Amino acid sequence: GDGIEAGVQASVALLTPDTTLTTRPDTPPPPPSTSSPNPLQALSKYSNSDGIIYVGCGERGNEMAEVLMDFPALTMTLPDGREESIMQRTTLVANTSNMPVAAREASIYTGITLAEYFRDMGYNFSMMADSTSRWAEALREISGRLAEMPADSGYPAYLSARLASFYERAGRVKCLGSPAREGSVTIVGAVSPPGGDFSDPVTTATLSIVQVFWGLDKKLAQRKHFPSVNWLISYSKYTKGLEPFYDKFDPDFVSVRKSAREILQKEDDLNEIVQLVGKDALAEGDKITLETARLIKDDFLQQNSFTPYDKYCPFYKSVDMLRNMIAFHNAANAAVERSASSASDGSKLTFNVIKTRLSDVLYKLSSQKFEDPAEGEEALRAKFAALSDEIKDRFRTLEEEYR
Repeated sequence: GDGIEAGVQASVALLTPDTTLTTRPDTPPPPPSTSSPNPLQALSKYSNSDGIIYVGCGERGNEMAEVLMDFPALTMTLPDGREESIMQRTTLVANTSNMPVAAREASIYTGITLAEYFRDMGYNFSMMADSTSRWAEALREISGRLAEMPADSGYPAYLSARLASFYERAGRVKCLGSPAREGSVTIVGAVSPPGGDFSDPVTTATLSIVQVFWGLDKKLAQRKHFPSVNWLISYSKYTKGLEPFYDKFDPDFVSVRKSAREILQKEDDLNEIVQLVGKDALAEGDKITLETARLIKDDFLQQNSFTPYDKYCPFYKSVDMLRNMIAFHNAANAAVERSASSASDGSKLTFNVIKTRLSDVLYKLSSQKFEDPAEGEEALRAKFAALSDEIKDRFRTLEEEYR
């Protein structure tokens, strides 16, 4: 075939503690039941790839049956406006736990080869590997039968090399020859460490290779917070590289994202103090941080897959929602600080006053997620801009009263 020029690696690790019901950050959560679709099925349904290769490697047979039952009923809207079944762009490679060991070991390679075949045609394909832990177990079993020297936890010494050679087949390429073609493969691999142990050899080897990590948290799932992605341990090494794209789309996104992460991190630090002395003992700024973190967690990060407005979230909606929440946080902090330095008669502006007087604004911030993307980008952005203006006006009025 045609030669390939090297491209940028694009691979993702999705760590799933066993039996946790979770999904990816920007797609709808599964229903809280034992038959919930797993994260990779959610990605297959709602990602904007040209096609999906879904590899069921060593998973339960009923999961693959569920895919075959659910996917034909789902549709996607093509660029020309036509509705098409999701199955038209999905290829399934099924090697369930009751199939031969050799088949499970080969299934990952079958999937990535199929993805590369379509990539060389100039398509952008995603490959979902569910789960690489089961593939590694098959590798361990074959290694044992070949009487090879075992390493950590019985896995072969070449486990890391095999994982690296698999993940490094991801990337964006320009194909040589004519016509000119450019395609990509994105690998999303699920890792299921036994008992959620991050020191598992498969987990440590995977984390040393991949560029993006979504850590799924069993405690969040038990609290019915879906998608249960732990925002404190998840990361992406592509953030800097993607900044030009974000700046082109919306220059504010990078700064509001950074502010949101700082607020969530500070909230985690404050939780210990709150448990010891209670919220009332905190400084006014810390109370504002806790309230903003609650908004971000409950109304931005949490999603409901049973609703048309929240089953997926366009990027512009995410940016505008987060911008308004951070604007409230910054305006509240600035108002409290100015009031503390200028109030002469002791009538300082406190967070409790803000919460009471601006309760309707807080409600509107919580209700942003109910805006349906079906209304169109222009209509939604106008609503979010109106709320942003209202936040500024209300704080200006409040500050004048407490000057």
